[in-house]
Amino acid sequence: MTKNGSNNHWFYSRTFWAFAAVIVVAVYFFGLTIPLVGPDEPRYSQVAREMFERGDFVTPTLGGYHWFEKPALLYWLQISSYRVFGVTEFAARFGSALFGLGTVLSMWLLGRSLNGKLSNDGFLNFGKLLGLIAATSIGIIVFARGASFDIILTFPMTAALVCFYIWDQTQNSLVPLAGFYVFIGLALLAKGLIGIVFPFSIVSFYFVLSWKWPGNKVLFSVLWGTVVSLLVASLWYLPMYLTNGWEFIDEFFIQHHFQRYTSNKYFHPQPFYFFFWVLPLMTIPWLPFFVSGVWRSLKNVFKGGDEFDTRFNSLLKFAAAWLLVPLVFFSFSGSKLPGYILPALPPALIFAAVAIVGYLKNRPGREPYIVGIAAATIGVVIMLLVTAVPRFADDDSVKRLLAEADARGYSDAEVLSQHAINHNAEFYAAGRLLRSADGKQMRLYGVNEILNEIRRRNGNAVLILVPNEWAHQALESTLLQAELIAQNNETSIIAARENTP
Repeated sequence: MTKNGSNNHWFYSRTFWAFAAVIVVAVYFFGLTIPLVGPDEPRYSQVAREMFERGDFVTPTLGGYHWFEKPALLYWLQISSYRVFGVTEFAARFGSALFGLGTVLSMWLLGRSLNGKLSNDGFLNFGKLLGLIAATSIGIIVFARGASFDIILTFPMTAALVCFYIWDQTQNSLVPLAGFYVFIGLALLAKGLIGIVFPFSIVSFYFVLSWKWPGNKVLFSVLWGTVVSLLVASLWYLPMYLTNGWEFIDEFFIQHHFQRYTSNKYFHPQPFYFFFWVLPLMTIPWLPFFVSGVWRSLKNVFKGGDEFDTRFNSLLKFAAAWLLVPLVFFSFSGSKLPGYILPALPPALIFAAVAIVGYLKNRPGREPYIVGIAAATIGVVIMLLVTAVPRFADDDSVKRLLAEADARGYSDAEVLSQHAINHNAEFYAAGRLLRSADGKQMRLYGVNEILNEIRRRNGNAVLILVPNEWAHQALESTLLQAELIAQNNETSIIAARENTP
């Protein structure tokens, strides 16, 4: 017999968990070769490519123009991958997959630190449970597959808070506390000021919820630890400021920190409650356990009782602070995108894990259900990566369209965007896009504007990327010799030159 009287010897074997870890790692790197999608993946990947080709690790550019929206950590990961794998979609996403697995590893370490207290509860140990839940949550799986900054921030922030919690529970060594500040430095490199604002705010709120005053070691650590964090962050911020001066301060801090938060300047408005439904959806397939964990915790707060073992009290208070700070902060933001709330997913999964422990406790034989949910999720993800996701990527990306045009002899033709800016082309038509004086892509509308661009190029043919519903304008115009090269469900690519008598 094994723990709780269960006969599931396979479930408690190291061989099973080693096999599960291999499967998870393989899935996180599987399918990273699909075309880049959305507006962000191609832009960030192209920024990294331009830095890589110039040998410049400091100043981000897009189309040769300064691009100071985000810090450099994602770009550094992509540049390193480009050196190893070449400039490919796989390389662009490799660092994100690593940071997704790093988030899972951090959650495993957090749970592992509690194994001694929870050795008789449900699972083989709480670390494996928490790692399994994190690895199979849809939020981490999805964002670990994207060349964007959300998972790049989530890993160092998760690692920092895990380090602090482990230190707070033991206080035997300063190593975890030092790790807290080192990872804050990396979080600053990942996405800017929230990399330090969130961890400090979460820890402070945790002490409030615990009704205790931070000890002298914590208070003193703020002095030396903040220096450590700033030294790590200065690897990029210092040379960036010395190279670009006030332009960097204005665009990076004023525009993309304060104005992005306080206004809808970047056109991502959502209602206040947006993240209150986005975050729970990220916990799928563990959503019922997340809801159960939060509900039972609230009952404990307002009605008292012993719904949860007292051994979870400290962890749940920490998870509550960790979840509420970003949830409330971003709910007041004037700009909202789903990935913003990803740093609040790990504490949501803690609530789910504690609820699962309650589900398993003193109920032998239920463990395979939990593994079955995780395995089914992995199976569905693999199936989608083989079937639906490549089709979606083909419709969202212009990679195939440009490849077909290049094969027809238009590899040197300038690429114009008509009626809609095609951000996906930043990567796949690099160096060939029409830009305005400030470096942004130009959007053309009528046929006359296209004709003017052709004449500016001495009559050389151009390629036009245009939404399918507007393709007829160029194809039916008597001013142009236009040929439809290819199209997907959203976009057409047309070769055009002036129609001369």
